[in-house]
Amino acid sequence: MGEKRNILLITADQWRGDCLGTLGHPVVATPQLDALAQRGVLFSRHFANAVPCGPSRASLHTGLYLHNHCSGTNGTPLDRRFSNWALELKQAGYEPAVFGYTHTAPDPRGLDTNHPSLTTDEGVLPGIKPVIDMGTHCPDWRNWLEERGYEVPPTDGETYAVRQSIAEGPDVPRALLWDREHTDTRFLTDQVLDYVDQHNSGNGWAVHLSLRAPHPPWVAPDPYHRRYPIDTLPPPARHPTAEMEGALHPWLAQCLGSGRNQSHSDDRRHRLLQAGYYGLMAEVDDNMGRLLAHLDGNGELESTLIIFTSDHGEQMGDHWLYGKMGFFDQSFHVPMIVAGPGVAPGRIDRFTEHVDIMPTMLEWLGLRCPRQCDGQSLAPFLNGREPASWRDAAHFEYDFRHSQAETSLDLNMETACLNVIRDHEYKYVHFAGLQPLLFDLEKDPHELTDASAAQPAVAAEYAGRLLSWRLEHTDKTLSHITVTKEAGLTVRD
Repeated sequence: MGEKRNILLITADQWRGDCLGTLGHPVVATPQLDALAQRGVLFSRHFANAVPCGPSRASLHTGLYLHNHCSGTNGTPLDRRFSNWALELKQAGYEPAVFGYTHTAPDPRGLDTNHPSLTTDEGVLPGIKPVIDMGTHCPDWRNWLEERGYEVPPTDGETYAVRQSIAEGPDVPRALLWDREHTDTRFLTDQVLDYVDQHNSGNGWAVHLSLRAPHPPWVAPDPYHRRYPIDTLPPPARHPTAEMEGALHPWLAQCLGSGRNQSHSDDRRHRLLQAGYYGLMAEVDDNMGRLLAHLDGNGELESTLIIFTSDHGEQMGDHWLYGKMGFFDQSFHVPMIVAGPGVAPGRIDRFTEHVDIMPTMLEWLGLRCPRQCDGQSLAPFLNGREPASWRDAAHFEYDFRHSQAETSLDLNMETACLNVIRDHEYKYVHFAGLQPLLFDLEKDPHELTDASAAQPAVAAEYAGRLLSWRLEHTDKTLSHITVTKEAGLTVRD
């Protein structure tokens, strides 16, 4: 029997899909990721299927759309009946390991109400071994920092945001207190390198490196904090005022009225945040270069499928919003690069989604994909072939139950949600309890104007396409099985 293949799934957190040098971003430079894309496949129109972290990662790890896995918010449990890529690999003899976090709230059924796993929404995906479990809580990193003489702040979450006390100037964001060799990104990357070296035996390994950067707080270490001068940064795509922006839709008006989005209306403050955000990307890019060079040096690169993506994007002031929410592309469009042995280099401009990642990994390892998966394997694209059939649009969902919007817009838990279908020409947004939206993307690429009243026939067409998509991708766990008196148990492949 030959040596087993390796899987390296890398996720950054909150990395916008347009922020790659190879895609022509006007400022952000990502030479290491660009090099990875050059020898692999760059998927230029790749979309997360949900936001925020928990729902998006649930789709990525299970291959299921949100309306099937129903883990709609951070903290909504992931039903234990679903498989995921880690469980499938474990059955095949791998020991999947995570360095970072999967943000998986556990299924509480069968657990005592005082069970420790029910005290945080940042649980661990079933089937994966948390070698370094590091999300908001980061005890391993904090202990490591203390061993190097640092005084860490009182709470774990503050560790990501400790700034140097003196600013270099009014137009330069303050740097992170820790040296570049001691950041969370560097720490996790080094831990993966050590792990791979210890498991370089030909038995195959599966590692999920889940980086926090460039998630807020946008505090980059020296020298990355000054990498991008604030007067060079692109302006946000938005209406002149937040009030004009909010006139687009009641949900948006409510969201823009929240304190978080109101607090960043100052242009200089926005640019300082933006510089920190891009600076963290530069740090991740450098560490990806270190990681790939190490794998190349120890001979693991030639047997490893590498996937780089992000759980979701970031508004970064576009439409006067910060964070990830709603229906705008900035929150859902993410980078996606796949490289490895047998992968034919190229660029794919077809619509791909997070639900495609699990089927792709399983097929590359020669494993059967469970029927639950809503996505499709990207293997044909990786082999330089056009699939026999492929989706003609991207689909994503947003569940805003338990939010202020649910109450203020007079909704309930089951109507505080939206679905999106987005192709090259139009984007249609369907709210369960509010009026829909239509964007004519050829005339209005920044999604500033609702075209549903001006083009009702188009809105109706896309509503029908969205309904068909939902019907086609309904939970199909047992729908391929029939039990009859004549034939007994019949199972369709």
